[in-house]
Amino acid sequence: MQVIMERLYLNFVKDNRWQYLANGLKTTLIVTLGAVMIGILIGFVVAVVRSTYEKTKKLKILNLVCRLYLTVLRGTPVVVQLLIIYFVIFGSVSINKTFVAIVAFGLNSGAYVAEIIRSGIMSIDEGQFEAGRSLGFNYPQTMIFIILPQALKNVLPALANEFIVLLKETSVAGYIALEDLTKGGDIIRSRTYDAFMPLIAVALIYLVMVVTFSKLVNILERRLRNSER
Repeated sequence: MQVIMERLYLNFVKDNRWQYLANGLKTTLIVTLGAVMIGILIGFVVAVVRSTYEKTKKLKILNLVCRLYLTVLRGTPVVVQLLIIYFVIFGSVSINKTFVAIVAFGLNSGAYVAEIIRSGIMSIDEGQFEAGRSLGFNYPQTMIFIILPQALKNVLPALANEFIVLLKETSVAGYIALEDLTKGGDIIRSRTYDAFMPLIAVALIYLVMVVTFSKLVNILERRLRNSER
């Protein structure tokens, strides 16, 4: 027990090393929330463009651009995208690493969110579009007032799960020397030469966050099921 207490003191108390984890957690949450907002915005636009093309054969050029975006972003590792954005796209300028991470993870998440929302739109019965036309709505109005509210309700749990996946994916942000939660644990390890304590602490923090958000997603799913009865 004394040995464990000594290791806890060395890794977390001495020189206030726990602050590496606290500051890293703050950075991780900022990156995740920022990336989620970008991902939802991009995903929403891409999903609408693709579903519009599939239903009306309009927006052909935009659809090709969106398909290219999905192919590239879903077909390459997120850590490679992060490195390209930081060292290639922004390599010649001084830029905030947190901003770079938000952009990189947001672009990556947007590709997956787009397919989630598109699947929700395509799952809506064609009769809903006909109902919109019978009410005098044009296609954009039908999409905004009738289709999207139903589609978003159907895919909300999937979007919440995408947030959980994104939270874990941000652990690779240390590749651009961003001091996120994982990097904070690694800094402690480099100072104390003790890998077990700081890395287990990082794993436990991620686990607590994932379990908490998973519980919230389950509550959301139950409420949505109850509202349909």
